[in-house]
Amino acid sequence: MELRVLQYFWTVVREENISKAAEVLHVTQPTLSRQISQLEEELGVQLFIRGRHLVLTDAGIMLRRRAEEIIELTDKIQYEVKEQGDLTGTISIGSGGLNSLSVIFPEIMEGFRYKYPKVKYDIYTNNADHVKERLDKGLLDFGVLLEPVDLSKYDYIRLKTKERWGVLTRADSELAEKEHITKDDLRDIPIITSNRIEMMKELSSWFDNDFGSLNIFATYNIITNVAMLVSSGKASAVTIEGAVNLFDRGIMVFRPLYPELTMTSVMAWKKFQPFSKAAEKFLDYFKSIHKMDTKV
Repeated sequence: MELRVLQYFWTVVREENISKAAEVLHVTQPTLSRQISQLEEELGVQLFIRGRHLVLTDAGIMLRRRAEEIIELTDKIQYEVKEQGDLTGTISIGSGGLNSLSVIFPEIMEGFRYKYPKVKYDIYTNNADHVKERLDKGLLDFGVLLEPVDLSKYDYIRLKTKERWGVLTRADSELAEKEHITKDDLRDIPIITSNRIEMMKELSSWFDNDFGSLNIFATYNIITNVAMLVSSGKASAVTIEGAVNLFDRGIMVFRPLYPELTMTSVMAWKKFQPFSKAAEKFLDYFKSIHKMDTKV
């Protein structure tokens, strides 16, 4: 069994479509179909149930796991034997304020820079919609996006850190005296919320679809834009904890929602967009350092 054929198989699994996989691999569709058929003949098993969408058989699922291990090991060997010191470039990463960043990225970014001291980072801060827009235009290599978000155009790694929702309020307010915030606590006070449609839907569900009856004072794309309103006592903001961790707790405090509302985030990159060598190496390093669930 050739490594090249395993890579072909893995690409078909990832793209879930022979035609798309052929485009990624820069081979013709008949050539790729023939290679997969020959692999099935060599192994004596059927790997895919062929229909409108390709579905892996039990044997295909097992081979997918082994193929991933082999390909990752091969990449690691190539990575380790290549000269490392001369890698240069800038890696651009976009994100909002997320716990995932503080838990994961400082260590990974520092470790990668230690291996490649000539590499720099460019950090862009905004909400998921604006980060996606820059990803689509090729202005960012990676985006860390709070879910729910449409990921159909992206490959991604789902991060394990949970993003907890709550309320940012003045430290001397009545809400600050509570351990957690219920929907009834927010009914009669001015509040500030995210302007992302997906977030408003999630919050509406948490409020038992009674979100429209609340006293919405303002909306924001990133919480720092309205922190002055919270610190002045004009309103309290519904936000995620990671976005306000660096605020002065003597002035403003975070109180979690109850029942708890948490979301996940992903590190995403645009499908089929060529990476710079620095961005490619960073993704390899990211995967090797932090074990996460990946989309296949």
